[in-house]
Amino acid sequence: MTASVSKVPGRTVQRVVIVHGYESSPDANWFPWLQRVLEAEGKAVTVVPLPDPDSPDKGAWKDAVSSALGVPDARTVVVAHSLGAVTSLRALAALPEPWELGGLVLVAGFTDPLEALPELDGFLASEVDVERVAKSIGQRTVIRSETDPFVPPEASDDLARRLDARLQVYPGAGHFMAEDGVTKFPALLDAIRLR
Repeated sequence: MTASVSKVPGRTVQRVVIVHGYESSPDANWFPWLQRVLEAEGKAVTVVPLPDPDSPDKGAWKDAVSSALGVPDARTVVVAHSLGAVTSLRALAALPEPWELGGLVLVAGFTDPLEALPELDGFLASEVDVERVAKSIGQRTVIRSETDPFVPPEASDDLARRLDARLQVYPGAGHFMAEDGVTKFPALLDAIRLR
């Protein structure tokens, strides 16, 4: 599909930063597919390789995302999955104000500790000022499934509410991983396109 990305001059997405999650990598799940599709459309794409994904350090992860993101603008979109969502929010919160981000798409996003993954409690111990961050982001989308074994629907719903984001629910998608059958994710393309 080669539909126009945007009808508004100056709002065409030029750069997409993709942030993976816990026990993952840039070549897992739907990240390679999304990178290929976006690059075929002429976008600059970075899939951030987060250090030690099986034993994440919140400072090292935030620094990796901050380094890849640099200074965002109205033509930049961040797409983050799972633990990459809170990491991306932390990187955005650390930016010197004022700043602007064209769009943010969080898949299976959350910010609070998860009953299913208590080993991440330390990573999630410090709060992120989500509401403040949201004010600098043009288009905000949170995507979740009701069959996610790790992130309860209410965790993603709460994040969407705090971000004042559009919430999209994809039935039966689990945690949006290859094991759940999600290696392509066409709905993301619409969420990435700035309107």
